[in-house]
Formats: sequence, C-alpha cells, structure tokens
Amino acid sequence: MTKEQERDELHRAIWQIANDLRGSIDGWDFKSYVLGMLFYRFISENLTSFINKEEQRTGNKSFNYADISDKSAELGRVDTVKEKGFYILPSELFENVLKNAKNDTNLNETLSGVFNSIENSAKGTDSEDDLKGLFDDIDVNSNKLGPTVGKRNEKLFKILKATGDLKLSDYQDNNIDTFGDAYEFLMTMYASNAGKSGGEFFTPQEVSELLAGIAVFGKKQVNKVYDPACGSGSLLLKFAKVLGKENVRQGFFGQEINLTTYNLCRINMFLHDINYEKFDIAHGDTLIDPQHWDDEPFDAIVSNPPYSIRWEGDSNPLLINDPRFSPAGVLAPKSKADLAFTMHMLSWLSTSGTAAIVEFPGVLYRGGAEQKIRKYLVDNNYIDTVIQLPPDLFFGTTIATCIIVLKKSKKDNAVLFIDASAEFVRGGNKNKLTEENREKILGAYRERKDDDHFARFVLNSKIAENDYNIAVSSYVEQENTTEVVDIKKLNVQITEIVIKQNKLREAIDEIVADLEGGKK
Repeated sequence: MTKEQERDELHRAIWQIANDLRGSIDGWDFKSYVLGMLFYRFISENLTSFINKEEQRTGNKSFNYADISDKSAELGRVDTVKEKGFYILPSELFENVLKNAKNDTNLNETLSGVFNSIENSAKGTDSEDDLKGLFDDIDVNSNKLGPTVGKRNEKLFKILKATGDLKLSDYQDNNIDTFGDAYEFLMTMYASNAGKSGGEFFTPQEVSELLAGIAVFGKKQVNKVYDPACGSGSLLLKFAKVLGKENVRQGFFGQEINLTTYNLCRINMFLHDINYEKFDIAHGDTLIDPQHWDDEPFDAIVSNPPYSIRWEGDSNPLLINDPRFSPAGVLAPKSKADLAFTMHMLSWLSTSGTAAIVEFPGVLYRGGAEQKIRKYLVDNNYIDTVIQLPPDLFFGTTIATCIIVLKKSKKDNAVLFIDASAEFVRGGNKNKLTEENREKILGAYRERKDDDHFARFVLNSKIAENDYNIAVSSYVEQENTTEVVDIKKLNVQITEIVIKQNKLREAIDEIVADLEGGKK
C-alpha cells in the first residue's frame, strides 16, 4: 500500500468515526475526546513496544508486556519512567481496557483512574510538567456525553472502540507518521468547521511547510526551534518532517496562552513520537511572562501569532525597558500586539538564525508606533523578505496575510518582496498552497533577485524613502492582464456593425409595411 493510499484509508476511517458519533457532542468539544483517546492509545502502544524490545534484546523473544501482571510490571517502573517519562501498568493499557470496556459498567471511573495513574507516574520526575493535565479535556463525567452514567459509558465505549479500530498498529513500521497524521487530519477537519474557536490556533499544513522551508533554508540541522504562540504545535513539528527530528538537536520549544491548546500541543508532540526530554512547551502569556529566557537564542523561529490582539503595551511601565522591546524605542500599540510578537522573536533569534512570521497585512504600512518599529527593523537590516500570501488560506479568517522573514546576519542591505497572492488552488471551502505553489515561492526566496510581477529586490534606502512602507504591492507591480485594443480596427468593426444593423432595420421595415398592406 502506498503512502497516499494508507493516508486516504486512515482519513476515511477518522471521518467515519465523526459521522457515527455526531450529534450528542459539539464537533469542537468532541475533538478533545477523540484526540485524547488517540493519545491514550499511542502512549500505550509506544510504551509496550519500548519494553518489549528491551526484553526481547535480552533473549526473551516471546515476552509481551500487555500480558504480564501489574505486580511484575512494577519492577520496571523507575527505569522506564526515566527513559519514557511516564508509566502504564499492563491492566491500564489501552488494549486491555478496550477488551473489557463493553461490559464495564464503571467505564468512566476506570478511564478516569487510568488517566490519573498515567499523570501521577511522572510526579516528582523531570517529565512531571510535560504530563501534567494532558487528560484534563477528556471529562468522562461530562453531561455532553449523555444525561446518565449509562449513556456516557455507551458513548465512551464507542469512542474507545472506534479509536482502537483505526489501523495504526505497529506505528514504527508504517509508511506514514500515522498517529501524527491522524492528529493533523482531525485538527484540520474540526478547525474547518469550528470558525475562529478552532482556527485561531491551527495553521494549515501547507503553510507550516512553507514557513519551515524558509526557516531551514541552507541548513541540514538546527540547534533549537521555537514558536512563541505555538497553538497545537503544527508549525514546530514541521521541522521534524522537513529536517528529521534527530536533526533538531536540542528540541522543540514553544509557549501558548490557551490552556486547552497548550494541552493539545503537548499531546501532539507525543503523537509525533517526540519524547518528553526533546520538547519544552510552556503555558502563559509570551509577551508579558515569557517562559524560555534560559533557552534562547533559537536557530529557527516560526509563528502565526494572533492578529491585532490587545496587550498591555505602554500601560505597563516595565515593558519599555524590556530588552526584547526597548531597542525600537517604542512599544507596539495597545490595540495591536502584532509587532510586539515580532520584536520578541527578533530578540530571541540567534545570530545565524531565521524567523518566519505570519503577519496581519496592516503591520506593513500602518503609521504611528508601528512605522517607528518598521524603521528600526529596516535601518538595522533585520528584514530579509516580505511575502504576500493569497487570501482565505487560514481557518477563521479570509484575509490575505503575509510573511515577514527576519535575519540578524544578512549579506546585503536590501529586502526581497514576493507577491504570491495568486499562488493557490481552491480546495473545499478554503484556498490552498500546492507543492508547486510552495516551490515557486521558495525558489524566489532562494534566488533573491527580481522576477517581473512576482519578486523584487529593493534597497533599504529606497524603503526609507517610501516612509518605511513594506507592503509588497508598493514594490512588485502586478501584471497587466488587460487586453490591448487596436482603436482603428475597433472603429472599423463598429462601422461594419452599424451598416449591418441599418440593413436589418430596412429589411424589417419592408416586412412590416407588406404585412400592414395585406391587412388593408
């Protein structure tokens, strides 16, 4: 079976789960249950595979962790938690809970106990923060599942069985990253139907790939990758696919203010088989309370921060002296935090690193404090490239966003402007970047030279003369698709048409006269 066939089969199965269980649970809430069960299954199989391989390496070829007693399993708890970051007793494994689930009248309590046990297995260890609260959004006693315990257990069994029926076994031998791909498909499916509530923290995969491709251009490995508004982690994890997770040497770092999304991001890391010591996802407000001071700088930064949200700005007297914002001499407006995120990322970018940031288009040309921040960025030669994206790419908004690429060590004193507004195909109810679209954009980014109606290389001095306006449309002239008209030829055609019209009128008049004469 090819990768595409395997992926299509997986997506069909997930879609069927959604159809079968639709109705009693709102789509976006239901997502948490399916993702939670998917995560539970993954870590169960991941742990079982790890322990089985260790035992089989010592010669015990018939060993299967799922078949041994909990008492025997306790002997390996300490060493396994050090390696994997968590522990699950055999009786608590997904496959064993599923075997008994149909006849378990206390299934909700069983699952609640298992989830608590998994989280508690990390208490007092280095992985405690990475496991804490991961199952919080799977409320097994929620009325959303049903009005009675029996109804709730019935729904929980359906979700458990449907997740177990997904063909995800032997994930390490599969042609695709099945658990990770299932997560991405679920997020895309629900985000496309959830409006802003889902779309605000999920970046479409093809946009993630473009950003990762920009950030790692010319590199085969990076030190650390970072996203200060990481959402569900889709941007960060594209580096694992673009470079290979072993080539992100010190791991994946991010911060997210939304608690539910913060949990989803950590689940996503595990589902992509990123072990706990290779990621550090923090919860909180990046602009006011950043959590990775000890980890910066970062070689690669990618982000799709929230557009034009409010922040404390100059109402907080401490921020103007914050080393992330003070170099510009001014703070981003309180009603528009876009460039506050930009300044934060620039501050934490390594000397040889690249930051690729999705921005609201207004930041490119608005005046006031934002113009002063752009002046700082241009005069200090930090802006490498500005890319105008097509409209309607993102969930929850139809606006045409842009990408600003930042670097601290440029070889030229100029900015490359790329107009990719026409680089898309319509897919379903959204526009999408195809592989061909992405390659054309990346090709222009690599070449860094003029390309009529698509790319233009502009000196920083010219941008300064244009009041530090960095809107792509100010520098890349769109192709004139208006048909050139030969006026003389057109006049001849019009004359011929008028002559034909006159002849037709004369003929019609004669027919009418004959008809009127016949009536007399």
